[in-house]
Amino acid sequence: MRYQPLRTLCVILVFLKCLDADEHSHTYQDNEEVVLWMNTVGPYHNRQETYEYFSLPFCPGPKEAIGHYHETLGEALQGVELEFSGLDIDFKADVKSKTQYCEVMLSEEKYQAFVYAVKNHYWYQMYIDDLPIWGIVGEIEEDGDGYYLWTHKKFDIGYNGDQIVDVNLTSEAKVKLAPNTKIAFTYEVVWHKSGVIFHDRFDKYLDPNFFQHRIHWFSIFNSFMMVIFLVGLVSMILMRTLRKDYARYSKDDDLDDMERDLGDEYGWKQIHGDVFRPATNPLLFSSLVGTGYQICFVSLAVIMFAILGELYTERGSLLSTAIFVYAATSPVNGYFGGSLYSRMGGKLWIKQMVISASLIPFIVCGTAFFINFIAISYHTSRAIPLGTMVAVTCICLFVILPLTLVGTVLGRNLAGQPNYPCRINAVPRPIPEKKWFMEPAVIVLLGGILPFGSIFIEMYFIFTSFWAYKIYYVYGFMLLVLVILLVVTICVTIVCTYFLLNAEDYRWQWTSFLAAASTAAYVYMYSFYYFFFKTKMYGFFQTMFYFGYMGMFSMGLGIMCGTMGYIGTNSFVRKIYSTVKID
Repeated sequence: MRYQPLRTLCVILVFLKCLDADEHSHTYQDNEEVVLWMNTVGPYHNRQETYEYFSLPFCPGPKEAIGHYHETLGEALQGVELEFSGLDIDFKADVKSKTQYCEVMLSEEKYQAFVYAVKNHYWYQMYIDDLPIWGIVGEIEEDGDGYYLWTHKKFDIGYNGDQIVDVNLTSEAKVKLAPNTKIAFTYEVVWHKSGVIFHDRFDKYLDPNFFQHRIHWFSIFNSFMMVIFLVGLVSMILMRTLRKDYARYSKDDDLDDMERDLGDEYGWKQIHGDVFRPATNPLLFSSLVGTGYQICFVSLAVIMFAILGELYTERGSLLSTAIFVYAATSPVNGYFGGSLYSRMGGKLWIKQMVISASLIPFIVCGTAFFINFIAISYHTSRAIPLGTMVAVTCICLFVILPLTLVGTVLGRNLAGQPNYPCRINAVPRPIPEKKWFMEPAVIVLLGGILPFGSIFIEMYFIFTSFWAYKIYYVYGFMLLVLVILLVVTICVTIVCTYFLLNAEDYRWQWTSFLAAASTAAYVYMYSFYYFFFKTKMYGFFQTMFYFGYMGMFSMGLGIMCGTMGYIGTNSFVRKIYSTVKID
């Protein structure tokens, strides 16, 4: 009897282990149920146009249905619609070939549904233990007259110990579609021991031949050399030019008032009393800069999490991480935006805080809700559920807004006092006429060409991973390209601003921001080329989805680049005006 407590403890531990053995822990006991989830079905060339698997007249297996809930916010937003297949699959238990699990009588309506799916190259996605599997619905006869449906699914599942490490699907037994006929669906399961370790089970889905192609390495090297060349060129030109400027201004300081009045004064020193004048519409400008700071922090943090955590292995984890990090970094937005608005003499700080906090959520939610109406009309799985909309709204109201308020208060109190190296004149100086290529509009138009050139190749890989069936996993490349983009953007913007100031035009704040942000305009124009020449997307829904979300991506990229351009230019302007003698 004295061993009874120990025996009871062992039984409890075994029981708890059995409870924990499932697709969440990724461990299984022999003959334990393995769930096959049916996700979505849709046209191959339109990756985002997806529908529930059973929206086609497929039939489920005989097993009782199991409920599934969206485990993460990202999973819900990405249109994951898992439904139980009803197939009887047990760990390490083979299922003999041609085991029938259901049959469908093809009425005219069901026949037309399958024909439409085959004609549009529909394929479906499934999950076993979070491992994705893809299969094709059917195929068209060579002469184009007949349509065939694959009716047999063969699952070849590899295991290592008590974990599933590999899944392959083979579609067999094609049957010609004809109305008023009965089609039987069958399956088989073959288990085999595998040497793949659990940590490496997603490696088969990666495509190193695509992402680690030598042209990718060459583009990184080319961009890196561009940075070195550009930084050296900017440093040499500006230091040499500024040295001449300082020498000329020092010589002017030695002249008496009469000689100075008769002299030919020109250049950036002449506008020292206006260069730190607040930007036009400081409320919007400070909101954009604060938002740009936050986007930059979020981008760096999410890339680091992706490098360290391999977020591509879990459904919706990358999007969920981005939402969480964005909400958590809201004080960054408030601090930098609120302090800048205060230094520019802004009084409506609550309005500025609300605009700054709601700028990106408004752009993202506005775009998503617009596309959501189209998704609802198409009955696609991309339609965002009402509960998810409420969750996103609550995050904006009860997390992002209060945290932005905290950051704004801190920014106004800690860094809200203006500390310009030059006094601002009471009356604005008139801006002289200058050559057409010195106009701010031209500078803005040309400012984004070099930064876009530094990320051009990487955009192709990112677009392909998002709009085609590639899993992006080279986040180290992405981090390096992001750093290169920011450095090139700052260098180009500093040069543009110097030319503008030398033409005695003190409207540098918006010019520097927009010149850097114009990179996003070139990215968006490139998206048109990619859509029409690199994809086979079609249909109203896919087109609106593509250009809507590409516009949203470009907007965020533009705000981030514009902010970095302004930050670099602001440091440059403060430096040159703080080291010159001004009466």
